[in-house]
Amino acid sequence: MSANSASAAPEAEQPSTGSGPGSRIPKVPFWAQIVAGLVLGALLGWLARSQDVSWLVTTLDKIGSIFVQLLKLAVAPLVFFAILVSITNLRKVNNAARLATRTLLWFMITSLIAVAIGLLIGLLTNPGSGTGLTPKDGELPSRTGSWIDFLTGIVPTNVITPFAELNVLQIVFMAAVAGIAALKLGDKAQPILTLSQSVLELLQKALWWVIRLAPIGTVGLIGYAIADYGWDLIGKYATFTADVYIGCLLVMFGVYPLLLATLAKVSPLQFFKGAWPAIQLAFVSRSSVGTMPVTQRVTERLGVPKEYASFAVPFGATTKMDGCAAIYPALAAIFIAQIFDVQLGIGDYILIAFVSVIGSAATAGLTGATVMLTLTLSTLGLPLEGVGLLMAIDPILDMIRTATNVAGQALVPVIVAAREKILDHDKYNSASASPVDAFGPSEDAGRDGVHDKEPKSAVPVTA
Repeated sequence: MSANSASAAPEAEQPSTGSGPGSRIPKVPFWAQIVAGLVLGALLGWLARSQDVSWLVTTLDKIGSIFVQLLKLAVAPLVFFAILVSITNLRKVNNAARLATRTLLWFMITSLIAVAIGLLIGLLTNPGSGTGLTPKDGELPSRTGSWIDFLTGIVPTNVITPFAELNVLQIVFMAAVAGIAALKLGDKAQPILTLSQSVLELLQKALWWVIRLAPIGTVGLIGYAIADYGWDLIGKYATFTADVYIGCLLVMFGVYPLLLATLAKVSPLQFFKGAWPAIQLAFVSRSSVGTMPVTQRVTERLGVPKEYASFAVPFGATTKMDGCAAIYPALAAIFIAQIFDVQLGIGDYILIAFVSVIGSAATAGLTGATVMLTLTLSTLGLPLEGVGLLMAIDPILDMIRTATNVAGQALVPVIVAAREKILDHDKYNSASASPVDAFGPSEDAGRDGVHDKEPKSAVPVTA
């Protein structure tokens, strides 16, 4: 039986929505649940702020905070086992070193394009002019980043602290060392690898349950943001906010489609149809790492071999940040320089590009882009108090930044796989043809209409 006919079968078996013994209430698409959460959250936030309903503000805050805490709960072990397993899976891929090098290269190329767009928009719009903000409105951030911290902070002092403090960069380092050591040990390491694969699947299963709560979490996150900050705050940062959103949208829906069409020779529309579940979850959760299982699922659904996707996506989730580490720091540096009346030159703009490409892994330690921003400012010699000017508006900006991050994390594996001729084009072109539920594990295939007969350990064979 062909893949198309097999995937069509569950769809044909779905009962109608009419009356009768076989009828049922149609399933609400996840994107519709997210949109409903956004609308309800905005209404509740407006109500809480306009009517000064303190208990509603507290409730929205708690709902959003619990959802984010649940996502963070799985981050540390998820990153460790995902990186460890992904490195060992590379042994099943032909030309693994070539694929890894090409992935890193395209991470850097797309980051350079993103930072160039951010700089261009900032120079054209002058986001720091006419805001009414002054240097005294800023304050030093509680946590900062520097090149010394970045370089020395990669190696942990013990194996417990990185997990306790959620230092993702150090967790990645330990996982990489463990993965390489396992490769060197060969068959002796197989029991550890089997255990690691089982733990990873367990964590992903638990995270699916959390992801299902995203519409409820959306109500709390959006509602509290509006209730706490209000629309007046956005007015002061209108140009800067618009610049960040426009820059991210240009990268996502301008640069990425161009690269897909010209370099990968595939349909950009099909890419966004397949990757949309991960992009929308990233927008709501504001966590690239929390979205990582969904990103990997949709990347495989787009025809990228599982062994390669299991390496590229976790690697990208901790280092590939076109929104947080490229567009945003470029615009923020220009914004802060204008507030503090500091003139930036060509050399400064080159430094911004350099920091964006090399230092993007610094964003892995925190939700948001504070560490990356302070790293950029300290490199340029700009006042770190400028970070305080942007903290209030950060949650609103972080949504589109994270969506851009995740879109790029799915894009690069598709480009590399296509150029290396290992992309399954039939699977790519049919990614949106069947009702694939990227938010549920494959063992739910019979219920949700997902065609995934292979066990999770099965992997496509590359030529």
